[in-house]
Amino acid sequence: MGKHELARIFNAIGTLLEVRGENPFKVRTYYKAARTLERLTEDLEKLIQEDRLKEIPGFGTALIGKTLEWKNTGTINYYEELLQSTPPGLLELLRVPGLGPKKIATLTSALSLTNLEMLEEACRENKLIGLPGFGPKTKEKIAAGIQFLKKQRNYFLWEEGMEWALRLQEQLAAQSMVSQVEVAGDLRRCLPVADRIDLVAAATDPAAAKAYFSGLAPNQNRKGDECFPDGTGENFIVLPNNMRVRLAVVPPEEFATTLLHYTGSRPHNQGLSRHAENNGFTLRKDGLFSGEELIPCRKEADLYRHLGLAYIPPELREDLGELKVAADGQLPELIQPEEIQGLFHVHTTYSDGLNTLREMVEGAISRGYHYLGIADHSQNAYYAHGLKKVALEEQWAEIEQLNQEFPHFIIFKGIEADILPSGELDYDPETLAQFDFVIGSIHSHFRMDEAEMTTRLLKALDNPYLTMLGHPTGRILLTRPGYKVNLEAILQKAAEKGTIIEFNANPYRLDLDWRWCRRAKELGVTIAINPDAHTVAELDLARTSLPVARKGWLEKADVFNTKTAGELRAFFARINNLNIS
Repeated sequence: MGKHELARIFNAIGTLLEVRGENPFKVRTYYKAARTLERLTEDLEKLIQEDRLKEIPGFGTALIGKTLEWKNTGTINYYEELLQSTPPGLLELLRVPGLGPKKIATLTSALSLTNLEMLEEACRENKLIGLPGFGPKTKEKIAAGIQFLKKQRNYFLWEEGMEWALRLQEQLAAQSMVSQVEVAGDLRRCLPVADRIDLVAAATDPAAAKAYFSGLAPNQNRKGDECFPDGTGENFIVLPNNMRVRLAVVPPEEFATTLLHYTGSRPHNQGLSRHAENNGFTLRKDGLFSGEELIPCRKEADLYRHLGLAYIPPELREDLGELKVAADGQLPELIQPEEIQGLFHVHTTYSDGLNTLREMVEGAISRGYHYLGIADHSQNAYYAHGLKKVALEEQWAEIEQLNQEFPHFIIFKGIEADILPSGELDYDPETLAQFDFVIGSIHSHFRMDEAEMTTRLLKALDNPYLTMLGHPTGRILLTRPGYKVNLEAILQKAAEKGTIIEFNANPYRLDLDWRWCRRAKELGVTIAINPDAHTVAELDLARTSLPVARKGWLEKADVFNTKTAGELRAFFARINNLNIS
């Protein structure tokens, strides 16, 4: 992770200190160190090796010492001590919308609050109102945020869960007694969030496999085995980050049907079992049977074939018509990562990105992309250093220069324009006309009611210069629910206007939700799978988050950025000519 991981730790130290009401100067030191590292252009590893950390602005003896400690041990003892001495409930308060470290410090000082339940009680008893920075509206927002967070407890993001699941899978697969191991459950079905990691393993010595698995979290409380009537056991462990992990271990001949069972969804499995019965079979967790005869199934695909069905990818197993479509041989050919030709919605240091325009272009080229759509924040986004017209002209000149320097790669001039409460975009038509494409996004006034928000977005979709609608519901997974909006009306208007809808591939957003991606497909709305990248590393998000978009039954023809660079150049020229005329 390099500088980004160290920056995360320094930022976390600043947050922990601020929550505890520590010296503001000390707090700012760590926040500033984190920002400095994120913007560091020279390789941190090289600076460490050459004993040049003192050249980093603001890095004195203390920060240098902690950096070297992190390099040698992978962590910082001061950070670990702060974590251990901070009540876990206090950290959970940081996730409440409307609460930052300063407000939490006020609450802990004035009301001695240390967890979500205490905050909820304080809201009910109106203890917040009257404290510095807390009024009726703030209290109302915090109360709503508490209810949202309580529903999200114990959940984690798909990307985070998969990272840990694949790590555990690799460790289990390396054991001699394990012949197969796969990720199952909600993660395998690519749901945006999950509350448990599920693994299924085939082993010649199940007891040894379970014992090894239990030892992967030796300092955690474990539930141990929970045995089902058929004798099949499950092991549960809890990781240091509080993720729950379930492992089912079975003989190799039961692996395919057990994997199917634990992948789910339950409605899909129930439908598949009914289909099996209608065709003279019995489908159980331990196998597919014709009468008393076990039908050998080495892979899930064998099982589906025996039942007269095309193989249904895990992403589609939600009992939303996939069994009938599979029986008819009409399953979609889901989009593949290599079919994405380029990226839109990319930020640079011109606004709030952490890499330069050149670095983003070179990063895209190195990843095999053929074009890049730059979309820094617009002028109204003061919080993200939105671009005034002078900065736009400077950026356009650099884009022109880079297009000449890289003749086999196209950089498109775009912008992420703020959709104002009125539904207008925050540039005049003359400025908007100079972009190749315009993404319109909502970044403020999230608390409008459904009718107002829907009217706002419909007005934006009427703007002839709007090419794409960015992160259409504004949700931040596990942190902030989407704003209230009639998405059916928005998608129908997008279909009428030919406006592209974004699937924002940032793992915290994954917005448009997969269910609405499928509805967009039904209406003929084109989806752009955009990374919303603020760093070179985040250019990878369009491909790494693609499995979640595939849940919406998306195929290559449904996705805007599967077009070639030449096709897109012609597309933008055509729509821009229509706008001018």
